[in-house]
Amino acid sequence: TPRAASGGHSNMRSVLSFRAGSRAGGALAARRGVCRRTNTSATTAALGSIFIAGQVYEFTGFYREGLGYTTNLSSSAFYTLTGFHGVHVSLGIVMLVTMWVLVTRGILGPDRAETIEIIGLYWHFVDIVWIVIFAVVYLIP
Repeated sequence: TPRAASGGHSNMRSVLSFRAGSRAGGALAARRGVCRRTNTSATTAALGSIFIAGQVYEFTGFYREGLGYTTNLSSSAFYTLTGFHGVHVSLGIVMLVTMWVLVTRGILGPDRAETIEIIGLYWHFVDIVWIVIFAVVYLIP
């Protein structure tokens, strides 16, 4: 099962996810001073990218061990649930990087603070969903 084969990689990805979520919170707090905290978005995107890299590594390891998408119902549910979340994390990374570029070029200023807030709220939602997925997939027997 994915739970038994994860070998702690998922725990590290969870730490990265939570840390990235707290960085997104910093971006929300800095929305009034948009230009002062653009590195927060870049750092959050970098941590999210490491999270996705860990997911790809984990998926590859499971596949090599013979646990494919169609192996059984549990593997199908695992790949669907965690893969769907990974797609949403990837979309969040694209939004964060786009926001960072727009802010650093002066295109997205304090008058568009609601855009920054919406992106931060999206990232927090994806982070909260990961807490539930992690509990269901990796912690609950």
